[in-house]
Amino acid sequence: MSEMFAWAAIAIIVVASTTGDVLLSYSMKRVGDVGEIWKRRGALAVIGRVLSTPTFPLGVAAMGVAFYSLLFGLSWGNLSLVVPASASLTFVANAVAARIFLREHVGRRRWIAALLVAGGVVLMAV
Repeated sequence: MSEMFAWAAIAIIVVASTTGDVLLSYSMKRVGDVGEIWKRRGALAVIGRVLSTPTFPLGVAAMGVAFYSLLFGLSWGNLSLVVPASASLTFVANAVAARIFLREHVGRRRWIAALLVAGGVVLMAV
C-alpha cells in the first residue's frame, strides 16, 4: 500500500514540478534579460519585474507543491526509488511541456535521452 502512495506522490511531484518549471520559464522570458536590467536599473528593478509577472507566483506555488509531495513520497517510499523516479520523469515531462507550451525546439538527442531516462525508470520500477 505504501508503494502505491509513493508512486502517487511521484506522479504529483512530476506534474507540479513540470508545471512550476514551465510557469517560471514563461515568466522569466516575459521579464527579459535579467543581467541587462540589473546593469541599467539595479537589483530592486529585477525583483520588481519578476514579482510583477503574474505567472511567477503560480510557478513558485507549483514548485512548493512538488517539494511537499517529495516529503510525503519519502515518508512512503525508499529514497532510491522516489528521488530518481521523480527526477527522471520530470526530465521527460519537461521536454514534452517545453515543446507543447513554450514552443521550444527539442532536438532528436533530447528525445532519445528522454526515452532512455523513461526506460531507466521502468527498469527501476520492476
